[in-house]
Amino acid sequence: MEKLRLKRDIGLFSAVSLNVGLMIGSGIFMTPQRILNLMGSPGGSLSIWAAGGVMAMLGALCYAELGTMIKDSGGEYIYLLRTFGPFPAFLYIFLTVCLLSPTSQAAIALSFAQYAVDPFYQGCSSPEIVVKCTAIVCIIVVLFINCLGVKLAVFIMNIFMASKVIALLVIAIRGVGLLINGQTVNLQNAFEGTVIGFGQIGIAFYQVLWSYGGWSNANFVTEELKNPEVNLPRAVIISVLLVTCLYILVNVSYFAAMSSNELLSSGAVAISWGNKILGKWMWLMPLSVVLSTFGAINSGTFSGGRLYYVAAREGHLPAVLSMIHVRRLTLSPAMIFTAVTATIIIITGDFSSIINYNSVCTWIFFSLTSASLLYLRIKKPDLPRPYKVPILIPILFFIMAVYLVLAPVIDSPQMEFLYIFGFMLISILFYILLVRYKLHPKFLHKVTLHLQLLLEVAPTDKYEDD
Repeated sequence: MEKLRLKRDIGLFSAVSLNVGLMIGSGIFMTPQRILNLMGSPGGSLSIWAAGGVMAMLGALCYAELGTMIKDSGGEYIYLLRTFGPFPAFLYIFLTVCLLSPTSQAAIALSFAQYAVDPFYQGCSSPEIVVKCTAIVCIIVVLFINCLGVKLAVFIMNIFMASKVIALLVIAIRGVGLLINGQTVNLQNAFEGTVIGFGQIGIAFYQVLWSYGGWSNANFVTEELKNPEVNLPRAVIISVLLVTCLYILVNVSYFAAMSSNELLSSGAVAISWGNKILGKWMWLMPLSVVLSTFGAINSGTFSGGRLYYVAAREGHLPAVLSMIHVRRLTLSPAMIFTAVTATIIIITGDFSSIINYNSVCTWIFFSLTSASLLYLRIKKPDLPRPYKVPILIPILFFIMAVYLVLAPVIDSPQMEFLYIFGFMLISILFYILLVRYKLHPKFLHKVTLHLQLLLEVAPTDKYEDD
């Protein structure tokens, strides 16, 4: 009987699409004015965008080594599990399930919905119920696509990645044209008024790195990646370089077209740019945001389902999430769970502080993951490493990750930070009960069997190379 397992259907282009698809979401269209407000000058703002690209590249290189050394899917979760044991891995998956994944997906879906319905409510605010219902429909459509088949989800991912790159290229090329025509007044004395502060720069980094978020996406699907020893490092390097160049050029275009005051007063900088530069073609900008956010939701669902699948396979989530559809070979239970949690957040959530809220939590685990690479270098130097980065790279990334965790907390403490540490304390209780002592309610086994029959899913054999 043929083993039931995931297939290696993801090539280099699709791996790049997965990373770029989540990296380019709503951030580059929405956050530049926030960065300018925090940094105080165009030069300071551009510097933070460039530094964010460097930071993402350092992290991507570290993850490339980890991904070619530990070839299981699951990203940070599996690296923490294989290096430091079950508790840090459980802490990561608990916070991801409760906070990171659903809030990120919900926030992007709401951005999609806002831009999708705005043209129907010109001159007035879109009703909240309409926006939320549209966001939920988007989540369901993406779920349907991902449950139909891996190849269809990857095809959609590739198409939307190409469309959003083209949209950013339009902005970047038009900006270069403005500079060639001598429209440089807004970039003169570019660093005048730059704000320098320990916590201020940390918050600005949070905003920028939210826009770069997704550079580790390919590490969540290592088991489905063709020739991961070669394609994983190439995918992360290509995707980060591409996005960094696009982000810097797009920001230059924004500054070439608008003064700092115009940019700061903009609710959505890409829309303001389109109104000023594109004329009757300005409708391309809201369309670009809709395409970009839809593609990001698709990439997030694709990779998020893989994370839940791996965690369930290791016993840290309900067993049904480690099962795949017996005919389509898709992770339908894990992706349904991702969609349900995101829908709950859409219905009940408030996203005014979502970036800072997610970023502190994210960078805690980035620092732990980079520490795991350093630990393996010291304790297990003989492990096969098809791809190896200079030791200075994980050291620098670890130091920067710790800074990004501590700087805003120390300089500008907020209630969101307290919530995160509260969730961490709760996770300890769940770990003791569910993992350490395995106190599982008896009815869960029956629930799992019924869900297997309903969803037509079964446990998998761990992927092995042919």
